[in-house]
Amino acid sequence: MSATAQMLYRRARKVMPGGTQLLSKRPEMFLPEQWPTYFKSAQGAEVVDLDGRTYLDMSYCGIGATILGFADPDVDAAVKTAIDMGSMSTLNCAEDIELAELLVELHPWAEMVRFGRAGGEAMAIAIRIARAATGRDMVAFCGYHGWHDWYLSANLGETTALDGHLLPGLDTKGVPRCLAGLMHPFHFNKLDEIEVIVAARGDRLAAIVMEPVRSSEPEPAFIKGVRALADRCGAALIFDEVTSGLRINSGGAHLAYGVDPDIAVFAKAIANGFPMAAIVGRASVMDAAQETFVSSTAWTERVGPVAALVTLRKHREQNVARHLMRIGTRIQKGWAEASRATGLPLHISGISPLGHFAFELPDAQEVRTLFTQMMLDRGILATGSFYAMWTHTDAHVDRYLETVNEVFRELRQAIDQKAVKQLLRGPVAHSGFKRLT
Repeated sequence: MSATAQMLYRRARKVMPGGTQLLSKRPEMFLPEQWPTYFKSAQGAEVVDLDGRTYLDMSYCGIGATILGFADPDVDAAVKTAIDMGSMSTLNCAEDIELAELLVELHPWAEMVRFGRAGGEAMAIAIRIARAATGRDMVAFCGYHGWHDWYLSANLGETTALDGHLLPGLDTKGVPRCLAGLMHPFHFNKLDEIEVIVAARGDRLAAIVMEPVRSSEPEPAFIKGVRALADRCGAALIFDEVTSGLRINSGGAHLAYGVDPDIAVFAKAIANGFPMAAIVGRASVMDAAQETFVSSTAWTERVGPVAALVTLRKHREQNVARHLMRIGTRIQKGWAEASRATGLPLHISGISPLGHFAFELPDAQEVRTLFTQMMLDRGILATGSFYAMWTHTDAHVDRYLETVNEVFRELRQAIDQKAVKQLLRGPVAHSGFKRLT
């Protein structure tokens, strides 16, 4: 981390608990004391830090939000026009209706849409609507679904219940203990686990919540089986598409698997990084939003819907998903080839546009931290994940994979010489939620 960034981060930790607003952007998650942390500008697939250094981003790329690339000219032009016309007034923006109709067009099983501005709050809205529609309280879930009480309450009583669902170590401080017993986790592609939950508590389940895809594709019997179980017990099936949406087609990933939910939730990529979220669903469930208070001034501004309209239309017209799949496939094949060439064992997972790798070594986290350090030294933001963007070119992939092969060779040598720790210029990266001291 540059002297400028270090100074700023020290200031940030004094006035902001945890230092950053998003855990996934904490420098400790990447390369403690060395990660650039702050950006001056971002364009296409490149980020410029506060000291003017330019990096090629081959990592989380706006944490998956900037699916068209940083500062997409079409989206930004529409947003600037919306700002000039006024982004907020006493009246509603008509773009809401246009966006809702487009989302229903993209998802023919759906009939109604509500909007939010962030993924976590949109999932909380979906849960509230499902509980209102069913008159029930319990939720069965698989995967990660945000920071709100309804989700974190899974760790009340059993503090490791969420560990297998993205981030370990999530604490329940501040979550009312009276919520204990409402959340029931199951694992992806484990139909028997959700069958047990439905058999024991089906008449009390308001919703079954899951991502249609994350680290692996859903087995047809699993995703169709979950749909059948929701129908049987009368629970709303909610697909969390906050991360998976727009990656493999111009709508929800679930469209590729032939299974329709009762509610699908979108955020992140839907507006190419501008705050926007959508809760899309069947009228029979969504209409319950009128019987419970779900309302916010921030959900009525104009920038989010305008950005989403341009993003969705460009995504469909340019067949962005095909590009994301192709680029992501090149990356994952490149990782596998570098692994074979250097004898560094990797576990590769994720759909093509959202790829992940992990070193299968005793000191894997130390090695991954050194990998990030070595890549950063060569002008590339890199970690154990790659989120594809429309602006990633084959030339970017060529440069990245050539560098990966070079760095893997150096890592292999460092491991053989037991020199990984000595080569690290700072602490090992965190692997889950940790309180900062």
